[in-house]
Amino acid sequence: MEETAVVETVQTVADNATQPAQQGSWSGLLLYCLIVFAVIYLFMVRPNKKRMAEYQKMVDSIQVGNRILAAGIYGTVKKIGERTIEMEIAPGVVIEVSKNAIANVEAK
Repeated sequence: MEETAVVETVQTVADNATQPAQQGSWSGLLLYCLIVFAVIYLFMVRPNKKRMAEYQKMVDSIQVGNRILAAGIYGTVKKIGERTIEMEIAPGVVIEVSKNAIANVEAK
């Protein structure tokens, strides 16, 4: 009698294991993933895009004669190139820095 109960229990477990997952569990998982991606976008991606747009606007507004901080060095813009800026850090001392190194721009 006991052996028959064990066989039936094993058969029931095997039948349950071979059945496909319920549809409700997949939709719950999908909803959870969508919520996680939405939170990541709202709190990480979107603010970073906004910050980068403001930085690009600042770099694009640089004009000859502006005082800038680039790579920890203050100087005055003498020439603007495609990717670099020449800045005078002392009378007669001109260095070339990358536009990506600019941290701050002060108006004339």
